[in-house]
Amino acid sequence: MQTSATASRADQTRALSLSTIAFTACFAVWTIFSIIGVAIKSELGLNDTQFGLLVATPILTGSITRLFLGVWAEKYGARLVFSGQMILTALATAALTLADSYIMYLIAALGIGLAGGSFIIGVAYVSRWYDAGHQGTALGIFGAGNVGAAVTKFVAPFVMVAYGWHGVAYVWAAGLALIGVLFFLLAKDDPELVERRKTGTRAPTFAQQMAPLKNLQVWRFSLYYFFVFGAFVALALWLPHYLIDVYGIDVRFAGMAAASFSLSASLFRAYGGVLSDKFGARTVMYWTFGFSLLFLFMLSYPPTDYVIQGKDGPISFSTQMGLWPFIVTLFALGFFMSLGKAAVFKHIPVYYPKHVGAVGGLVGMIGGLGGFILPIGFGALLDLTGIYTSCFALLFGLVAIALTWMHLSIRAMERGAHGEALDRLPQLPEMQPIHHPDRTAMPRVLEDWRPEDPQFWEEKGRHVARRNLWISIPALLLAFAVWMVWSVVVARLPAIGFDFTSGQLFWLAALPGLSGATLRIFYSFMVPIFGGRLWTTLSTASLLLPALGIGYAVQNPDTPYLIFLVLALLCGFGGGNFASSMANIGYFFPKSEKGNALAMNAGLGNLGVSVMQFLVPIVITAGVFGALGGQPQTMSEGGQLWMQNAGFVWVPFILAATIAAWLGMNDIADARASFSDQAVIFGRKHNWLMCVLYTGTFGSFIGYSAGFPLLTRLAFPDVNALNYVFLGPLVGALSRAGTGWISDRFGGGRVTFWTFNAMIAATFGVIFFLNLGSFIGFFACFMALFFLTGVGNASTFQMIPVIMGREVPRLMPHLDLEERKRQVAMESGAITAFTSAIAAYGAFFIPKAYGTSIAMTGSAVGALWGFLIFYAICVAITWAVYTRRGGLLHDIEHRRTPAAPVAAQPAE
Repeated sequence: MQTSATASRADQTRALSLSTIAFTACFAVWTIFSIIGVAIKSELGLNDTQFGLLVATPILTGSITRLFLGVWAEKYGARLVFSGQMILTALATAALTLADSYIMYLIAALGIGLAGGSFIIGVAYVSRWYDAGHQGTALGIFGAGNVGAAVTKFVAPFVMVAYGWHGVAYVWAAGLALIGVLFFLLAKDDPELVERRKTGTRAPTFAQQMAPLKNLQVWRFSLYYFFVFGAFVALALWLPHYLIDVYGIDVRFAGMAAASFSLSASLFRAYGGVLSDKFGARTVMYWTFGFSLLFLFMLSYPPTDYVIQGKDGPISFSTQMGLWPFIVTLFALGFFMSLGKAAVFKHIPVYYPKHVGAVGGLVGMIGGLGGFILPIGFGALLDLTGIYTSCFALLFGLVAIALTWMHLSIRAMERGAHGEALDRLPQLPEMQPIHHPDRTAMPRVLEDWRPEDPQFWEEKGRHVARRNLWISIPALLLAFAVWMVWSVVVARLPAIGFDFTSGQLFWLAALPGLSGATLRIFYSFMVPIFGGRLWTTLSTASLLLPALGIGYAVQNPDTPYLIFLVLALLCGFGGGNFASSMANIGYFFPKSEKGNALAMNAGLGNLGVSVMQFLVPIVITAGVFGALGGQPQTMSEGGQLWMQNAGFVWVPFILAATIAAWLGMNDIADARASFSDQAVIFGRKHNWLMCVLYTGTFGSFIGYSAGFPLLTRLAFPDVNALNYVFLGPLVGALSRAGTGWISDRFGGGRVTFWTFNAMIAATFGVIFFLNLGSFIGFFACFMALFFLTGVGNASTFQMIPVIMGREVPRLMPHLDLEERKRQVAMESGAITAFTSAIAAYGAFFIPKAYGTSIAMTGSAVGALWGFLIFYAICVAITWAVYTRRGGLLHDIEHRRTPAAPVAAQPAE
């Protein structure tokens, strides 16, 4: 007996290839009205509702026929049914040219709709050639035949311009008829049909095939497909008309623009099948609905004029999505819809292997009806409201309903499964997270993680830990780049027409530091609660909001200051990432390698500030993204700038880092601790003292990084500061990574003490040369300050685990040795993250102090004297509490008392 498991690879490839080609041709014919309908609308003088009905009518036939075509394919064989369906559709397409009234066009369109029924025939046929473990991939490849809609949009406009819409109908009809004949001659009957004929087994009755349709689950799948497929078809038909009316482009450009959506919503269906086989269809559906909500919200927001009553009078501005951003957003929407289409049909042959035709037919029919109902709804809404984006608002509501129903159904299923009932649940993709533990593979969760075991570390641990580190580093570098991007942007805003005062500009430079420091407080505790992989993915993706927002806001000098304030606050997402990134990487490495790993993560992450200050001044001088990036801004002194590139340049890298984090990073099952467990640090006085000291080191580093460009431009206007300012963060980051050995050798307390003394001297030098008006002296002293902040970053963090190694045994004497080690490690990690959060407020206070000092005295010298006094306080704390004779660290750092065996964690 030939089965899907024993069918030869050649036969499987033949069946899949022929089916995919045939489905592509059918889909090209099924969506023919998306192009020729524009000419017919003009020819007959149709309104939007009539046009919507015309282009939707083939979708109605194609949807309804799916129900019985699937049953016929299982009963009589897909080879015969598929060939007959294509030839009949070709005849109906040729007959379209004979219509001479609107009613006749509708009748002809009903016949053309037979093309849409091809999908369920192919699903029933292809699924019988493959086993359950490969059906998702095979059906995904077959479903990519949706690209036929893109073929029509790419080619048909040119044929129509040359030969009229009748020429399109004749060419498409001839091509489909030829493929129908070839399919009948070249395809083989499926293995199940062959076996049934050999044994004389009767085909299942209609009632038997329809029995599963009483399950509510089938109708839930149908709703999913109503969106992922029905909305795809509806938009494929509606978009050329939308683009022509809204953006005033010709039919050829509109067809190609709409084809980009059809292309992404089709080709990636094959990838959706692979993902469904690998990660489970439910996971893919969550991705689909989640991202679709975001993109549809963006698309549904209509062009709007705003008038805000400000203290100096009305403030007016407007929002509108341009043509290229619209096309890019549609492409992204199509990508996730294509994944969803594959995921829905991954479920069906697994849940209902004996009823693929009937269940798939119903799901396909409901989905296809979406392609019929939705264009009518689009037209009616447009006639009713007069708002073009109302079509996307309708889809937004549909996705919200589908996502809510899916989530509630899955949660109800999980809540109802307990004990043995949980183990007896079928092991299907939608139920992956609640599989039997012995049969569940969670490749991204490390249940067994023993980095201190030399054999485990050599065989497995080092490879996994380093992979996570090398994914974390670029993500953290991008976070720092986005966090500090305002430090360069604000220095250029006046040159491109923004009339902001110096005080307002310093506020913009300071607010990312404020929000980033505040977010670090929360981010400090997130990894043990949610897991490093998920949190790194989400926190990296969040950087898209400020990056895209900056890119759009700077293009219009009328953009209100309030919008810039909001975007500056959103840049704080980048600042928050450090606390969670360091906490996450710290769990992966053994004590012997933890210091170096965290040094690389922190030091190379800090380089994001320098990379940003070096790269942004370059990319804003050229149209890097072409028409997609928008028009340049004309500077007041002449010349052009593409200031939007300061935000847009990070977008592709953020997307890549987000994907890499999700696909490549791991969670450690044992690295879990509740907030209440970690909150013990708030009762430790050394937590608060180290917050002060680390603010003096890292707070200075990040604050100087944020304020240095603007301060230099204001103090030395004749110097092109943007050519030099990146050197400060570069020196600070490299000195942090290269001087940690000094603290290991002499003790973090002693290094911190002398570092603060040196910072006092360097700050005095900055004040002296600033008053003297010497840029060289000013710049050299600031480079010394940056260097010293890097040394202090390393030394202060080196102090933390040593301090807690002394304090935990004293405060918690009841703990045994292993419990004491875990407690010291947990408190050291929490204090490390929390002090980094508090210190990050330096990114706000230092630029703000500059602005306040300039506003009050006309110079930044007053702020610098304040910093000098703060460093003197840090010197006093370090000496009095830690390094003097009798201080907590004196004997340890003079090798008179051994330190607790806990690995030091390096600084930021």
